[in-house]
Amino acid sequence: MGTFLPLRAGPSQKDLRSQLGPSFLGEDLTGTGQEQSRGQNLAPAPMCGEDPVAITICCWAFPPPYSSPPQWEPRGRRAQHPLPAPDISHHILSEPLKHSDFFNVKELFSVRSLFNARVHLGHKAGCRHRFMEPYIFGSRLGQDIIDLEQTAVHLQLALNFTAHVAYRKGIILFVSRNRQFSHLIETTAQDCGEYAHTRYFKGGLLTNSSLLLGSMVRLPDLIIFLHTLNNVFEPHVAVRDAAKMHIPTVGIVDTNCNPCLITYPIPGNDDSPPAVHLFCRLFRTTINRAKQKRRQIEALYELQGKEGPGARGRLPLLP
Repeated sequence: MGTFLPLRAGPSQKDLRSQLGPSFLGEDLTGTGQEQSRGQNLAPAPMCGEDPVAITICCWAFPPPYSSPPQWEPRGRRAQHPLPAPDISHHILSEPLKHSDFFNVKELFSVRSLFNARVHLGHKAGCRHRFMEPYIFGSRLGQDIIDLEQTAVHLQLALNFTAHVAYRKGIILFVSRNRQFSHLIETTAQDCGEYAHTRYFKGGLLTNSSLLLGSMVRLPDLIIFLHTLNNVFEPHVAVRDAAKMHIPTVGIVDTNCNPCLITYPIPGNDDSPPAVHLFCRLFRTTINRAKQKRRQIEALYELQGKEGPGARGRLPLLP
Protein backbone atom coordinates (compact mmCIF):
# COMPACT_ATOMS: atom_id res chain seq x y z
CA MET A 1 0.00 0.00 0.00
CA GLY A 2 1.35 3.46 -0.90
CA THR A 3 2.49 6.08 1.55
CA PHE A 4 0.85 9.47 2.09
CA LEU A 5 2.65 12.49 0.75
CA PRO A 6 2.72 15.78 2.65
CA LEU A 7 -0.36 17.92 2.23
CA ARG A 8 1.65 20.98 1.35
CA ALA A 9 3.03 20.83 -2.20
CA GLY A 10 6.01 22.98 -3.02
CA PRO A 11 5.56 23.55 -6.79
CA SER A 12 2.48 25.19 -8.22
CA GLN A 13 -0.13 23.49 -10.36
CA LYS A 14 1.41 24.96 -13.51
CA ASP A 15 4.81 23.42 -12.74
CA LEU A 16 3.22 20.06 -11.95
CA ARG A 17 1.30 20.19 -15.24
CA SER A 18 4.53 20.63 -17.19
CA GLN A 19 6.32 17.82 -15.32
CA LEU A 20 3.63 15.21 -14.78
CA GLY A 21 1.16 15.91 -17.57
CA PRO A 22 -2.48 16.84 -17.45
CA SER A 23 -3.77 13.29 -17.03
CA PHE A 24 -1.93 12.87 -13.73
CA LEU A 25 -3.52 15.99 -12.26
CA GLY A 26 -6.98 14.97 -13.38
CA GLU A 27 -7.44 17.51 -16.15
CA ASP A 28 -9.96 16.89 -18.90
CA LEU A 29 -8.13 15.77 -22.06
CA THR A 30 -11.08 16.47 -24.32
CA GLY A 31 -10.47 20.19 -24.22
CA THR A 32 -13.88 21.14 -22.74
CA GLY A 33 -12.26 23.04 -19.92
CA GLN A 34 -13.84 20.94 -17.18
CA GLU A 35 -10.98 19.74 -14.99
CA GLN A 36 -12.61 17.01 -12.95
CA SER A 37 -10.13 14.27 -12.26
CA ARG A 38 -10.46 10.88 -10.81
CA GLY A 39 -8.16 11.89 -8.03
CA GLN A 40 -10.23 14.95 -7.20
CA ASN A 41 -13.43 12.91 -7.11
CA LEU A 42 -11.87 10.41 -4.67
CA ALA A 43 -10.45 13.16 -2.44
CA PRO A 44 -12.59 14.78 0.21
CA ALA A 45 -13.55 18.43 -0.12
CA PRO A 46 -10.62 20.67 0.79
CA MET A 47 -10.96 22.36 4.08
CA CYS A 48 -9.98 25.89 4.89
CA GLY A 49 -6.25 26.50 4.42
CA GLU A 50 -5.62 23.33 2.35
CA ASP A 51 -4.22 23.34 -1.14
CA PRO A 52 -6.28 21.37 -3.73
CA VAL A 53 -3.05 20.39 -5.50
CA ALA A 54 -1.74 18.75 -2.35
CA ILE A 55 -5.01 16.87 -1.96
CA THR A 56 -4.70 15.56 -5.50
CA ILE A 57 -1.11 14.38 -4.96
CA CYS A 58 -2.10 12.71 -1.70
CA CYS A 59 -4.82 10.69 -3.43
CA TRP A 60 -2.54 9.62 -6.27
CA ALA A 61 0.06 8.34 -3.80
CA PHE A 62 -1.89 5.07 -3.56
CA PRO A 63 -0.81 2.37 -6.00
CA PRO A 64 -3.15 1.66 -8.91
CA PRO A 65 -5.26 -1.50 -8.80
CA TYR A 66 -2.85 -3.20 -11.27
CA SER A 67 0.92 -3.15 -10.97
CA SER A 68 1.27 -2.69 -14.74
CA PRO A 69 -1.31 -1.90 -17.41
CA PRO A 70 -2.35 -4.89 -19.53
CA GLN A 71 -0.67 -5.15 -22.89
CA TRP A 72 -3.50 -5.22 -25.42
CA GLU A 73 -2.76 -6.79 -28.77
CA PRO A 74 -4.25 -5.60 -32.07
CA ARG A 75 -7.47 -7.29 -33.06
CA GLY A 76 -7.00 -10.16 -35.48
CA ARG A 77 -3.55 -11.12 -34.14
CA ARG A 78 -2.73 -13.86 -31.72
CA ALA A 79 0.48 -14.09 -29.74
CA GLN A 80 2.78 -16.82 -30.97
CA HIS A 81 4.01 -18.47 -27.79
CA PRO A 82 6.48 -21.35 -28.25
CA LEU A 83 5.34 -24.71 -26.96
CA PRO A 84 7.11 -25.83 -23.81
CA ALA A 85 9.72 -28.49 -24.41
CA PRO A 86 8.72 -31.90 -23.04
CA ASP A 87 10.58 -33.31 -20.07
CA ILE A 88 12.98 -35.53 -21.97
CA SER A 89 14.67 -36.99 -18.91
CA HIS A 90 11.31 -38.08 -17.51
CA HIS A 91 10.41 -39.91 -20.72
CA ILE A 92 13.85 -41.50 -20.94
CA LEU A 93 13.63 -42.89 -17.41
CA SER A 94 9.98 -43.89 -17.47
CA GLU A 95 9.93 -45.65 -20.83
CA PRO A 96 11.58 -48.92 -19.63
CA LEU A 97 9.10 -49.14 -16.76
CA LYS A 98 6.23 -49.61 -19.20
CA HIS A 99 7.52 -53.02 -20.33
CA SER A 100 8.03 -56.19 -18.33
CA ASP A 101 11.20 -57.15 -20.22
CA PHE A 102 12.38 -53.95 -21.88
CA PHE A 103 15.97 -55.18 -22.31
CA ASN A 104 15.09 -58.71 -23.52
CA VAL A 105 17.14 -60.46 -20.85
CA LYS A 106 15.01 -63.57 -21.15
CA GLU A 107 16.62 -64.45 -24.46
CA LEU A 108 20.14 -64.47 -22.96
CA PHE A 109 19.79 -67.88 -21.32
CA SER A 110 17.63 -70.97 -21.11
CA VAL A 111 17.19 -73.86 -18.73
CA ARG A 112 19.29 -76.00 -21.08
CA SER A 113 22.19 -73.52 -20.92
CA LEU A 114 21.95 -73.47 -17.13
CA PHE A 115 22.01 -77.25 -17.04
CA ASN A 116 25.04 -77.45 -19.33
CA ALA A 117 26.89 -75.00 -17.10
CA ARG A 118 26.24 -77.23 -14.05
CA VAL A 119 24.24 -74.56 -12.25
CA HIS A 120 21.97 -77.24 -10.76
CA LEU A 121 24.72 -78.94 -8.73
CA GLY A 122 24.67 -78.10 -5.03
CA HIS A 123 26.65 -79.16 -1.98
CA LYS A 124 26.30 -82.25 0.15
CA ALA A 125 23.02 -82.71 1.93
CA GLY A 126 24.75 -82.30 5.29
CA CYS A 127 25.79 -78.72 4.39
CA ARG A 128 22.28 -77.66 3.38
CA HIS A 129 21.00 -74.38 4.75
CA ARG A 130 17.43 -74.58 5.97
CA PHE A 131 16.40 -71.42 4.09
CA MET A 132 17.52 -72.98 0.79
CA GLU A 133 15.16 -75.94 1.04
CA PRO A 134 12.41 -74.33 -1.14
CA TYR A 135 14.88 -74.07 -4.03
CA ILE A 136 16.11 -77.68 -3.89
CA PHE A 137 14.61 -80.10 -6.39
CA GLY A 138 15.92 -83.22 -4.71
CA SER A 139 19.02 -85.11 -3.71
CA ARG A 140 21.08 -87.64 -5.68
CA LEU A 141 23.90 -89.69 -4.16
CA GLY A 142 23.93 -87.38 -1.15
CA GLN A 143 24.25 -84.21 -3.25
CA ASP A 144 21.52 -81.58 -3.45
CA ILE A 145 20.06 -80.73 -6.87
CA ILE A 146 18.81 -77.17 -7.39
CA ASP A 147 15.52 -76.60 -9.19
CA LEU A 148 16.51 -74.84 -12.44
CA GLU A 149 12.96 -73.70 -13.13
CA GLN A 150 13.09 -71.47 -10.07
CA THR A 151 16.65 -70.47 -10.92
CA ALA A 152 15.55 -69.25 -14.36
CA VAL A 153 12.75 -67.13 -12.85
CA HIS A 154 14.98 -65.54 -10.21
CA LEU A 155 17.80 -65.03 -12.68
CA GLN A 156 15.52 -63.15 -15.06
CA LEU A 157 14.33 -60.87 -12.26
CA ALA A 158 17.90 -60.20 -11.13
CA LEU A 159 19.14 -59.44 -14.65
CA ASN A 160 16.17 -57.18 -15.32
CA PHE A 161 16.82 -55.20 -12.15
CA THR A 162 20.52 -54.96 -12.96
CA ALA A 163 19.69 -53.65 -16.42
CA HIS A 164 17.42 -50.94 -14.99
CA VAL A 165 20.14 -49.81 -12.58
CA ALA A 166 22.70 -49.66 -15.39
CA TYR A 167 20.19 -47.84 -17.61
CA ARG A 168 19.79 -45.14 -14.96
CA LYS A 169 23.60 -44.76 -14.74
CA GLY A 170 23.89 -46.32 -11.31
CA ILE A 171 27.10 -47.59 -9.77
CA ILE A 172 27.37 -51.39 -9.76
CA LEU A 173 29.90 -53.20 -7.59
CA PHE A 174 30.95 -56.83 -8.10
CA VAL A 175 32.01 -58.50 -4.84
CA SER A 176 33.64 -61.88 -4.27
CA ARG A 177 36.21 -63.44 -1.94
CA ASN A 178 36.98 -66.50 -4.03
CA ARG A 179 40.59 -66.17 -5.18
CA GLN A 180 40.06 -68.61 -8.01
CA PHE A 181 37.74 -66.20 -9.85
CA SER A 182 39.23 -62.86 -8.79
CA HIS A 183 40.74 -62.11 -12.18
CA LEU A 184 37.57 -63.16 -14.01
CA ILE A 185 35.33 -60.93 -11.88
CA GLU A 186 37.64 -57.93 -12.16
CA THR A 187 37.81 -58.37 -15.93
CA THR A 188 34.03 -58.62 -16.12
CA ALA A 189 33.60 -55.38 -14.18
CA GLN A 190 36.19 -53.64 -16.36
CA ASP A 191 34.52 -54.77 -19.59
CA CYS A 192 31.19 -53.25 -18.60
CA GLY A 193 32.63 -50.09 -17.05
CA GLU A 194 31.81 -50.92 -13.43
CA TYR A 195 33.70 -51.73 -10.24
CA ALA A 196 34.86 -54.89 -8.46
CA HIS A 197 36.11 -55.76 -4.98
CA THR A 198 37.71 -59.20 -4.71
CA ARG A 199 40.07 -58.61 -1.78
CA TYR A 200 39.59 -58.46 1.95
CA PHE A 201 36.46 -56.46 2.76
CA LYS A 202 36.89 -54.34 5.86
CA GLY A 203 33.92 -54.23 8.18
CA GLY A 204 32.13 -50.89 8.24
CA LEU A 205 33.30 -49.91 4.78
CA LEU A 206 29.68 -49.20 3.82
CA THR A 207 28.14 -48.29 7.15
CA ASN A 208 30.99 -45.97 8.15
CA SER A 209 32.05 -44.81 4.70
CA SER A 210 32.06 -41.10 5.59
CA LEU A 211 34.86 -41.69 8.10
CA LEU A 212 36.87 -44.31 6.22
CA LEU A 213 36.51 -42.98 2.68
CA GLY A 214 35.51 -39.34 3.09
CA SER A 215 32.32 -37.33 3.28
CA MET A 216 31.97 -36.92 -0.50
CA VAL A 217 32.09 -40.63 -1.38
CA ARG A 218 29.12 -42.19 -3.17
CA LEU A 219 28.01 -45.68 -2.21
CA PRO A 220 27.14 -48.20 -4.93
CA ASP A 221 23.58 -48.39 -6.17
CA LEU A 222 23.75 -52.17 -6.61
CA ILE A 223 26.08 -54.88 -5.31
CA ILE A 224 26.40 -58.17 -7.17
CA PHE A 225 27.72 -61.06 -5.10
CA LEU A 226 29.17 -63.87 -7.18
CA HIS A 227 29.92 -65.57 -3.86
CA THR A 228 28.02 -64.71 -0.70
CA LEU A 229 30.47 -66.62 1.53
CA ASN A 230 34.08 -65.77 2.30
CA ASN A 231 37.02 -68.14 2.32
CA VAL A 232 36.15 -69.73 5.66
CA PHE A 233 32.52 -70.41 4.67
CA GLU A 234 31.06 -67.55 6.65
CA PRO A 235 28.64 -64.92 5.28
CA HIS A 236 30.36 -62.06 3.56
CA VAL A 237 30.55 -58.88 5.64
CA ALA A 238 29.26 -56.77 2.75
CA VAL A 239 25.96 -58.69 2.74
CA ARG A 240 25.16 -57.50 6.24
CA ASP A 241 26.45 -53.96 5.66
CA ALA A 242 24.50 -53.58 2.42
CA ALA A 243 21.31 -54.65 4.18
CA LYS A 244 21.95 -52.06 6.89
CA MET A 245 22.46 -49.30 4.32
CA HIS A 246 19.42 -50.39 2.23
CA ILE A 247 21.59 -51.07 -0.82
CA PRO A 248 19.92 -53.58 -3.18
CA THR A 249 21.90 -56.75 -3.75
CA VAL A 250 21.98 -59.56 -6.30
CA GLY A 251 23.67 -62.76 -5.20
CA ILE A 252 24.35 -66.30 -6.34
CA VAL A 253 23.28 -68.48 -3.41
CA ASP A 254 24.33 -72.10 -3.21
CA THR A 255 22.64 -74.71 -1.06
CA ASN A 256 24.87 -73.83 1.91
CA CYS A 257 24.15 -70.06 1.80
CA ASN A 258 21.62 -67.87 3.57
CA PRO A 259 19.46 -66.01 1.02
CA CYS A 260 17.52 -63.91 3.54
CA LEU A 261 19.57 -60.71 3.29
CA ILE A 262 19.90 -60.82 -0.51
CA THR A 263 17.41 -58.65 -2.37
CA TYR A 264 17.45 -60.78 -5.55
CA PRO A 265 18.78 -64.25 -4.71
CA ILE A 266 19.70 -66.57 -7.59
CA PRO A 267 19.82 -70.21 -6.46
CA GLY A 268 22.68 -71.86 -8.28
CA ASN A 269 26.14 -73.36 -8.14
CA ASP A 270 28.82 -70.81 -7.26
CA ASP A 271 31.80 -73.21 -7.21
CA SER A 272 32.03 -74.71 -10.70
CA PRO A 273 34.00 -72.62 -13.23
CA PRO A 274 31.44 -73.11 -16.04
CA ALA A 275 28.66 -71.75 -13.80
CA VAL A 276 30.67 -68.71 -12.67
CA HIS A 277 31.71 -67.98 -16.27
CA LEU A 278 28.06 -68.14 -17.33
CA PHE A 279 26.92 -65.73 -14.62
CA CYS A 280 29.73 -63.29 -15.41
CA ARG A 281 28.86 -63.37 -19.11
CA LEU A 282 25.17 -62.75 -18.38
CA PHE A 283 25.83 -59.78 -16.11
CA ARG A 284 28.35 -58.29 -18.53
CA THR A 285 25.98 -58.61 -21.48
CA THR A 286 23.03 -57.22 -19.52
CA ILE A 287 24.89 -54.14 -18.29
CA ASN A 288 26.36 -53.35 -21.70
CA ARG A 289 22.98 -53.80 -23.36
CA ALA A 290 21.29 -51.44 -20.90
CA LYS A 291 23.94 -48.75 -21.39
CA GLN A 292 23.72 -49.10 -25.16
CA LYS A 293 19.95 -48.77 -24.97
CA ARG A 294 20.31 -45.56 -22.96
CA ARG A 295 22.66 -44.07 -25.54
CA GLN A 296 20.30 -44.96 -28.38
CA ILE A 297 17.27 -43.36 -26.73
CA GLU A 298 19.21 -40.20 -25.85
CA ALA A 299 20.42 -39.97 -29.45
CA LEU A 300 16.83 -40.29 -30.70
CA TYR A 301 15.61 -37.47 -28.47
CA GLU A 302 18.56 -35.30 -29.41
CA LEU A 303 17.95 -35.93 -33.11
CA GLN A 304 14.29 -35.06 -32.73
CA GLY A 305 15.15 -31.82 -30.94
CA LYS A 306 17.14 -30.69 -34.01
CA GLU A 307 14.22 -31.22 -36.39
CA GLY A 308 12.49 -28.02 -35.33
CA PRO A 309 9.77 -26.74 -33.01
CA GLY A 310 7.05 -28.61 -34.90
CA ALA A 311 8.43 -31.96 -33.78
CA ARG A 312 8.91 -31.05 -30.14
CA GLY A 313 5.51 -32.30 -29.08
CA ARG A 314 6.08 -35.77 -30.48
CA LEU A 315 8.05 -38.54 -28.86
CA PRO A 316 10.44 -40.66 -30.90
CA LEU A 317 9.61 -44.22 -31.78
CA LEU A 318 11.71 -46.64 -29.80
CA PRO A 319 13.49 -49.40 -31.69
